[in-house]
Amino acid sequence: MWTELSSTITALSVAWFMFDKYFPYQLRAYLKRYFQKFVTFVSPYIEITFHEFTGERLKRSDAYFAIQNYLSTNSTKNAKKLKADVVKDSQSVVLSMDDYEEVTDVFNGVKFWWASRKKSPPSEVISFNPGTEEKRYYKLTFHRRNREIIKSYIEHVLKQGKEIAVKDRKRMLYTNNPSKNWYGWNSTKWGSIVFEHPATFDTLAMGTKMKEEIKKELIKFSKGKDYYAKIGKAWRRGYLLYGPPGTGKSTMIAAMANLLDYDIYDIELTTIKDNSELRKLLIETKGKSIIVIEDIDCSIDLTGQRKKKEEKDDDEADKEKDPISKKKKEAEEESKSKSKVTLSGLLNVIDGIWSACGGERIIIFTTNYVDKLDPALIRRGRMDRHIEMSYCCFEAFKVLAKNYLEIEWHELFGKIEELFGETKISPADVAENLMPKSDEEDEETCLKNLIEALEVSKEEAKKSQKKKQRSRLRKQTKRMAKHVQKKQKRMV
Repeated sequence: MWTELSSTITALSVAWFMFDKYFPYQLRAYLKRYFQKFVTFVSPYIEITFHEFTGERLKRSDAYFAIQNYLSTNSTKNAKKLKADVVKDSQSVVLSMDDYEEVTDVFNGVKFWWASRKKSPPSEVISFNPGTEEKRYYKLTFHRRNREIIKSYIEHVLKQGKEIAVKDRKRMLYTNNPSKNWYGWNSTKWGSIVFEHPATFDTLAMGTKMKEEIKKELIKFSKGKDYYAKIGKAWRRGYLLYGPPGTGKSTMIAAMANLLDYDIYDIELTTIKDNSELRKLLIETKGKSIIVIEDIDCSIDLTGQRKKKEEKDDDEADKEKDPISKKKKEAEEESKSKSKVTLSGLLNVIDGIWSACGGERIIIFTTNYVDKLDPALIRRGRMDRHIEMSYCCFEAFKVLAKNYLEIEWHELFGKIEELFGETKISPADVAENLMPKSDEEDEETCLKNLIEALEVSKEEAKKSQKKKQRSRLRKQTKRMAKHVQKKQKRMV
């Protein structure tokens, strides 16, 4: 019997190898399709599939991830092949069902079978179409006599999966992934890590009144689903954070995310090929998120078609003649031209028809030079609130002193307040001087370091002002000399 069985298995293996190796792919697909129809006709079981992506891979399926969360609790009891994910500072391990694994679930006395599947593109097919890449899905199998209960069972699974997601949710920081697979398409559009920035509004170096206004506004927005539906607007809000470097724009974003418990999507525009790819990226973002484009004036040239030619003074003309400056400018323009994202494309995804694809999103632009941005990009309705992140004031200094030195008053505060009124310094520079560098440094030493830095900044500001005045005088002298020369020529 064993001899005959082994011979039969060998013959079947050879036949399958010949079929898989030498039969055309189209013919194999044709035979498999009709074989599956025959099996479906005689089988008493019904199958339902839930794919990871919907709508030509434009959007990740919420149902797929709800099922994944639901099965993660059940699979740890029944499955033999599991995937492990370590989270929360390597203190917790989350187990989920691995590919090609099956588990059984019972609901109201009815048995259901779940299977995790992965469909890879045929090895014979070489395509540049992103839809041919690897696809994952869950397959639900049940007996046809239980068809009446399937709707309530799926609703139960989705509800439980969403509740598990809320309970175990980790705040994430996403960035668009520039890496590409072998046929030139991003296998995953977003890469992510757990967001663990400790910034809050309590530690933010800003005036108390302004902080309270922003906090109340954000909380009202997070509860405004019905209000935005009533007024007919997409549930989104835009913020423009502008100011000199080191004034806390990135810290403000982290504080917003921690206040609302939102994810952050940090978009790097220079890695995006065109408007279509930008649109797909925005579609894949989830609700309860902050979409950030930092230093938008430096990312790509969004205003090149709208710039007006301005008259250049003699100094700028000299710079144009300088070959080093010219090469530097050409290199900057070349780096920006690699991305074909346009101003109209960006406006469409943040405030056009596509902006309504998903709700509860905050869009934030940051810039050091607000004057460089196109007015259409930052008008009210797109960037609803403009927040100036200015130089450090005495009120913001007191917040930093409490954070770094744990003091609310010191005899040197009077001198520091006087210096803040005479010079400009960023919160980042203040924080650096307040941070103790060794165990020997106490709060008085740190405050003296800050006073010294403020005095140095004051002297540098005076020198810079004198230099600007001299430069202005030279330019005026040149203009007057040219004017005199032209007048003399006309007289001659």
